[in-house]
Amino acid sequence: MKKTILVLILAVVILLASVGGGVAYLAYQFTNSRPSDVAQDVVYEVTPGKGFATIAKELEEKGLVKNATFFNLFARFKGDRSKIKVGEYLLRTNMIPAEVLEAITSGKSIARSFTVSEGLSTYEIAELYEKQGFGTAESFMALVRDPALIQSLLGEKADSLEGYLFPETYMLTKYTDTKTLISNMVKRFLYVYNEVMAQAEIKSMTRNQVVTLASIIEKETGAPEERPLISSVFHNRLAKKMRLQTDPTVIYGKAEALGKIVINITRADLQTPTRYNTYVIYGLPPGPIANPGREAILAAVKPQESQYLFFVSQNDGTHVFSEDYKGHQRAVQKFQLDRKAREGKSWRDLQKRPTTPDKN
Repeated sequence: MKKTILVLILAVVILLASVGGGVAYLAYQFTNSRPSDVAQDVVYEVTPGKGFATIAKELEEKGLVKNATFFNLFARFKGDRSKIKVGEYLLRTNMIPAEVLEAITSGKSIARSFTVSEGLSTYEIAELYEKQGFGTAESFMALVRDPALIQSLLGEKADSLEGYLFPETYMLTKYTDTKTLISNMVKRFLYVYNEVMAQAEIKSMTRNQVVTLASIIEKETGAPEERPLISSVFHNRLAKKMRLQTDPTVIYGKAEALGKIVINITRADLQTPTRYNTYVIYGLPPGPIANPGREAILAAVKPQESQYLFFVSQNDGTHVFSEDYKGHQRAVQKFQLDRKAREGKSWRDLQKRPTTPDKN
């Protein structure tokens, strides 16, 4: 009798060992096997409210894990079922289960770049935002003009966040909302602005005035070395209480009425009063007309010393500077009224420009 019991116990032990060994082998095989030897990219999205069992099933259907049940058990064993994060993930068909699980619990969604160039206005940024599929231009502009958001970000009242959306490349995921992007752009501006102001030579201007002037400088030249000189012209004109008479302010004044930037301006536009038209108003306009980069902000508070009061385009992205109206008229005659001087010229010629601005 005892012998029979011992035999049964031994049989059970052997059976359990065999089952355990089999399970261990299957577990080992699963955790170290790849669904494919081919590294094919697959974008998988974990949406809000999706359960882990559903996720495991979808991963199996997409060829990212070999067995949904085993993957579910594997995640349970590791204690990671509750750590899944909403997002879009770039996975590969040759990943082992641990790599797949690590990815979808990391929260590191696929990021797409959103590049804002120096000198773009909020109208243009909003249009670009919509064109690239991140959201609507309408919702972007609504937030840019939201008084509560402006107050929370700038600590003061303003008509909009024009001028404070720092131009840079931002990485956005499918779940980055518009408010978050705008907040990050303003935070980046504030960081750069504080850095620049440590180098300021002119400290009598308010932040709004600095950014407004910087935005005009940014729009007036694409040649980096000209910015401090352009700045000096505007500072000199302000000191003499002369109108700034800068075309980009006319364009922005029109945009307020039209709801979009229209580049072409007419003689009638120059004479049409708007709160931004510096051919009509004296001093700076009430706020920025674009979003300036670091160098334009620096130029606004650290202008080059000069006596220049005028500048005119050489049709290649650079300018000729003059100290008096007669010199300016000669430059206008030479570079604007003479058709030959304009033939074959473009701002795209900036790479061929001289390093020292021409003077008249």
